[in-house]
Amino acid sequence: MEFSPFQMPVYSSNSGLIILFLLSFCCINHLIGFSEGQLRVGFYSPTCPRAESIVRSVVREATLSNPRTPALLLRLQFHDCMVEGCDGSILIDNGDKGERLATGNQGLGGFDVIEKAKANVERVCRGVVSCSDIVALAARDAVFLSNGPFYQVPTGRRDGRVSDISRAANLPDVDDSIQLLKSKFRQKGLSNKDLVLLSAAHTIGTTACFFIKTRLYNFTRGGGADPAISPRFLPKLKAKCPFRGDINVRLPLDPVTEDSFDVQILKNIRDGLAVIGSDARLYDDGSTKEVVDSYIGKRGSSAAFGQDFAQAMVKIGNIGVKTASQGEIRRICSAVNSN
Repeated sequence: MEFSPFQMPVYSSNSGLIILFLLSFCCINHLIGFSEGQLRVGFYSPTCPRAESIVRSVVREATLSNPRTPALLLRLQFHDCMVEGCDGSILIDNGDKGERLATGNQGLGGFDVIEKAKANVERVCRGVVSCSDIVALAARDAVFLSNGPFYQVPTGRRDGRVSDISRAANLPDVDDSIQLLKSKFRQKGLSNKDLVLLSAAHTIGTTACFFIKTRLYNFTRGGGADPAISPRFLPKLKAKCPFRGDINVRLPLDPVTEDSFDVQILKNIRDGLAVIGSDARLYDDGSTKEVVDSYIGKRGSSAAFGQDFAQAMVKIGNIGVKTASQGEIRRICSAVNSN
């Protein structure tokens, strides 16, 4: 699946990472702009010019070691931005009081990758680059390394000082209705189109049987399955996740092209092959269904999907950002500074 003009070649052990130069940058900058709010592309150019390349190198290495890494990093940014805004609050490890342990954050990972990227950046530019910016850059690189679009990330965020589990109580949930999902996204300034595009991040990654047990065995009053699941697909899901089976068994969110960032996830939703309920719900509503169909119909375009996904990622990355004295540059990402 191609995403011209955004796509850049994927790193592989055989060919290495080849970066297409100025054309890709020019096109994406034209489409999403150089500035979002008080953030700007190239914020660290004068103070830490190697910051982005250092982060990309760490993400690449982690991806080669663990193919699940891109999906983890992509999800990490979403869950960070949807609580306190994009301020790295999800990274703070403050025990049972922190948002990491919120029900909606179960299964989050990639924290070690962010910490390693931060440590490597600190060796070169001490006290300059925020953890929240590293999260945003790592998510972009995760998309790119999964055959998705490369896009410019406005930077300049400061790190927040608060991580409170109670503030993460309203995260989108796999069992939410489409109306509730739309409402939660709207509260963050995100449109129905953004809801579809950001849900399409499930083109990569896996989920656990825990998150689909309700739609398999208790969706209807009589204990039936979600009727949105294709009759051909339902037995396969139940075989992977049997009743009273191991809820920790993992399965791909996109069973067709699970390791590649592409538009297949939207085709799955149309065809009744969505794995989690919140993805399936996108076809329950006329407005979100129209967005899904716009990318996979006769006039649909994978290039447009890549472009629009990049725009949605930049948009979510601008939610509730802290700049200047509103935040700090943490020394390590898992703890606020002591002074």
